[in-house]
Amino acid sequence: MIIKTEEEMQNLEEIGRICGTVLKQLVDYTAPGMTTKEIDDKGGELLKEMGAESAPISEYDFPGYTCISINEEVAHGIPGKRIINEGDIVNIDVSAKKNGYFADTGISFVAGESDDPLKQKVVDVCEMAFEEALKKIKPGTKVSQIGRAVHKVARQNGMSVIKNLTGHGVGRSLHDAPKHIMNYYEPGNSELLTEGMVIAVEPFISSKASFVSEGKDDWAFETKDGSYVAQKEHTIVVTKEGPKLLTLIEE
Repeated sequence: MIIKTEEEMQNLEEIGRICGTVLKQLVDYTAPGMTTKEIDDKGGELLKEMGAESAPISEYDFPGYTCISINEEVAHGIPGKRIINEGDIVNIDVSAKKNGYFADTGISFVAGESDDPLKQKVVDVCEMAFEEALKKIKPGTKVSQIGRAVHKVARQNGMSVIKNLTGHGVGRSLHDAPKHIMNYYEPGNSELLTEGMVIAVEPFISSKASFVSEGKDDWAFETKDGSYVAQKEHTIVVTKEGPKLLTLIEE
């Protein structure tokens, strides 16, 4: 989507603020010993209170208000009876719509304390990759430069990117143009970022694996070698002044 009016910007700011607030509250709410369904139910309550509708449910009939993925699950984990254990890598992804506008955000974190420092390193490198990607977001830059920046940070830290999970455009639909924002450099992709473009940038950083595959159900993507994976995602507007993060909630 390309924002053309102040009304569009205001609507996107509202749904971005909602998604960011719900994600932050769910991260704060999460603790070892809880089930993923407990967390998801809380997410559903928060979305309803704010007048928003879960995008995974409305658009794809997903069996949960949010996607919650644990350890070997990388994305699209179904909330359920699974208990979060001390030291698990947890990913919560919140996407929603209101007044016909969508936003999408997510983050990975270690629940409690882990005796494996590699888990926190994956999360930290993902944060670093996201910050480097932000530096490329301005009108006239090739979309492929986002992936180049993400992949460079991964390589510098002895890690990989997940090549078959990508960022995307967002706005009037959950998956808008550009269709894919890769986490590695695509030399043949000449598509440019333009003023007012709305995108969801989401690095997936892995301790080893480069691809994920379908998991134990019809939704979740998983690593098959036990690699750790972390994701971070924000809905962003491309502006001349720099990236405007609609889903960022300041402390």
